[in-house]
Order: sequence, then structure tokens, then C-alpha cells
Amino acid sequence: MLASTQTRIVLHATTFVVWALAASCVSYWVLQLTSNSELGNRVSTATSSEPLNSAADTASMARLLGEIAPQAAAPVNNSNRFSLKGVVSGARGQEAALIAIDDKPAKAFRVGSAVEDGLFLQSATTRKVSLSASPNGPAVMTLEMPPLAN
Repeated sequence: MLASTQTRIVLHATTFVVWALAASCVSYWVLQLTSNSELGNRVSTATSSEPLNSAADTASMARLLGEIAPQAAAPVNNSNRFSLKGVVSGARGQEAALIAIDDKPAKAFRVGSAVEDGLFLQSATTRKVSLSASPNGPAVMTLEMPPLAN
């Protein structure tokens, strides 16, 4: 008799825990749907008559299922990473610049060569160089040598 009482208590406790978990899951999803009214409206209209076929509906469904939207990255100011140490003049198109990247020792770069991925030395003058996103593209960054000490 004692064993059957203990078995019944364990059975009732297990049943209670399972129903409590099910109720908490339902509560969580109801809160998710009602917290974002736009998402709730999209889901209710999609389930009523239309299939999920647009990009907006797919994005809404992904948010509903827990996808976290990527945060927009802050624009990186690359000009702080580069330091112009010198310019070497030569025949037209043969100029070169000494550029230090990330406080590392300066390296020489000829006009038209890649300084790093996606950044090319476009032009070089006596105290200034221009960097561009492509070998013949418009300048996206200008580096100048520090002023001369008197």
C-alpha cells in the first residue's frame, strides 16, 4: 500500500511539472506575439488567407521564431589607422608613399597598388596622398604629413 501511494505522488508531481512547462511555453509565445503588434498583425493575416511569400513576412516569421536582428555596425574611421610618413617623388605615375598602418613600421606603396584589402593608393603629392576603394576610383580618404617643426 505504501509503494502505491508513493507512486501516485510521483505521478501527480510529474504531471503537474509537465503541465506547468506547457503553460509557461504558451504564455511566452503569447507575450512574444502581443509585444510586437506589427508582427502579430502580419502573423494573423498570413495565417488567415495568404501564404508567407514576401521578404517582409519571412523576416517577421524569423523574428517570431527568435532570430535576433544584427546590430548596425558603427562606421569605422580608418583615417586613425593610417599615418603618412613620407612621399617619394619620381616620374609621373612612379610616385610612392611611406604609410604606417596600425602603428606598425611604415611600408612603401606605389601609386595604384593596394594598401590593404579594398584600399588603393590613388595619388601622391609632396605632402599628401589620396586613397580610393578601387585603383581608378574616387578618393575616399586623404592622408597628410604632419606639419614641419620650426
